[in-house]
Amino acid sequence: MTEVSADTVVTEFCALWVRPDPDQLAGWFTEDAVYHNIPMPPAEGREAITEFIAGFFAAVDGIDFQVHRQVADGNVVMNERTDVMRFKDGRELALPVMGVFEVRDGKIAVWRDYFDMATVTAAFS
Repeated sequence: MTEVSADTVVTEFCALWVRPDPDQLAGWFTEDAVYHNIPMPPAEGREAITEFIAGFFAAVDGIDFQVHRQVADGNVVMNERTDVMRFKDGRELALPVMGVFEVRDGKIAVWRDYFDMATVTAAFS
């Protein structure tokens, strides 16, 4: 069996956010994964990640990850992207993001996203 590259795992994972399913998305993570939206506290473990994703999608219908650049070095993948969030009330927010992923055995073990929290806070208020 051929192992899927970390680059492919991240590319396929990012595409799923268009029509999000919290359980499906969380299934891409290892059981002990850490999902950290800097500067928020991290979600640690698949169950916490599922809860975080489900809570986020209470207000958002989906996110189009527009990846501008993506580089991979072994199990580490970094992408520069614009996440276009589609709110349930019809608004959209284009958020510049820098993401860092660490992949282990075909699953995401660590995901860190760096973005301007003030932009997100204003959109959700």
